[in-house]
Amino acid sequence: MSLKIRLARAGAKKRPYYHIVVADSRSPRDGRFIEKVGAYNPMLPSDHAERVRLVGERITHWLSQGAQPTDRVARFLGNAGLAPKPAYSEQPKQSAPKKKAQARAAAAAKAAEAAAA
Repeated sequence: MSLKIRLARAGAKKRPYYHIVVADSRSPRDGRFIEKVGAYNPMLPSDHAERVRLVGERITHWLSQGAQPTDRVARFLGNAGLAPKPAYSEQPKQSAPKKKAQARAAAAAKAAEAAAA
């Protein structure tokens, strides 16, 4: 049985609220779970103390049992100091400007520099 620490959605339409749960990886997102180990309320400001609530001792227990956190939960655990922070690439290469757009931007910068001088 492969365990995951993941988000289970709750809350009303357009008012998301998530429970952080330990579940079998084969169970549905909002379905059967083993234990609730926290909550996440994205409607609160990012600096609010109640935005992410975690039960640290239970999370460390499940991590020692082999549970794998999902990407979002791993970020929460890294910020709380319960697990190492995952490495993230800030911008995917696919969304970077292509060669012609980069040349256009360089030409515009050079023209602006010449106009200022």
